Amino acid sequence: MTNWVSTDLLDRVRGRLAGSDRDPTPAVIADALRAEAGGVLGDADLLAALHVLDTEFRGAGVLDSVLREPGVTDVLVTGPRDVWVDRGSGLRRAGVSFTDEAAVRRLAQRLALSAGRRLDDAQPWVDGRLPGVDRDSFGVRLHAVLAPVAQGGTCLSLRVLRPASQGLSALAESGAFATGSEELLRRIVSGRLAFLVVGGTGTGKTTLLAALLGEVDPAERIICVEDAAELAPSHPHVVQLVARPANVEGVGQVDVRDLVRQALRMRPDRIVVGEVRGAEVVDLLTALNTGHDGGAGTVHANSPDEVPARLEALAALGGMDRAALHSQFAAAVQVVLHVARESSGRRVLASIGVLERDERGLCTVVDAWSRQNAHGPGYDTLLAVLGRREGPV
Repeated sequence: MTNWVSTDLLDRVRGRLAGSDRDPTPAVIADALRAEAGGVLGDADLLAALHVLDTEFRGAGVLDSVLREPGVTDVLVTGPRDVWVDRGSGLRRAGVSFTDEAAVRRLAQRLALSAGRRLDDAQPWVDGRLPGVDRDSFGVRLHAVLAPVAQGGTCLSLRVLRPASQGLSALAESGAFATGSEELLRRIVSGRLAFLVVGGTGTGKTTLLAALLGEVDPAERIICVEDAAELAPSHPHVVQLVARPANVEGVGQVDVRDLVRQALRMRPDRIVVGEVRGAEVVDLLTALNTGHDGGAGTVHANSPDEVPARLEALAALGGMDRAALHSQFAAAVQVVLHVARESSGRRVLASIGVLERDERGLCTVVDAWSRQNAHGPGYDTLLAVLGRREGPV
């Protein structure tokens, strides 16, 4: 900035625009700049100041261009000079910055307002959803925490929600499946086995789930329940139910558990929960145990071994004890699919597991197939389950 375009001038213009009932179009911003500058701004200074303010008032401000890059999944701000982006292969510096902490805070509060949420000192964090950044995006998931709760300054986390619509064949061509696994996956779907897709953050759980749903018989009706719309399977009969948070008055919340119960009344052939992360696990397992074969969901777990303990914790939120959870889990789910991200960033199917119960009645996940070792100790069990569903192999 030049001497004429000072921080004080920009703050005065922001104040003028905040008190105006006119939309902050470039023309309106330019008028406010001229009025506050008293006519001393040259064309170059005016354009420079206009660029700063127009970027700030539109979209996601300086983050907008980063969010619109193809393949971007996450943009994270931990300080005015600390902006990070994940383009599918891990976090990297984004190459953009804010002028100061106040600019980060202003953007966070404006985005929260756009999402219909409150963000201030009395309510210093927010979850919300913003419109899509392009026609290929379902939206942007917003999380923000203000200082001093965030000690280093306002933190922003933006997740671009792109529709998961790749088919199984496309994933196979990308190298996601090793020999023999693609055919097993198709048989799991056609045999109407209930399955969970598990993995860590950003490993492609939703992508694989959508691809598998695309293999479901077109005559079947799929009800998908999600916290945020991401699933877009290539299937002619999909009904999507999406949860919503309470409004600024604290009313109107619709949670995933409510929607699972509604799905049961909608004549589903298959019930799918995009991500099981709360008490809805109780309702999903109950549904899968009452004649709704072939259901599915995703669970955040870094390995198949962690899945039973993860479900125990979630079921406890819904009032289900450990013994009941393992009994329901064993009866409801036949297969656990584990996805992982390789060091190259490629997302792959790491293993296909089946459930076994020990002498205490507790479930464990046993490999039937793995990317490293092909057939595992649970392979015969998987073939037996498939055989009961589809006849002799």
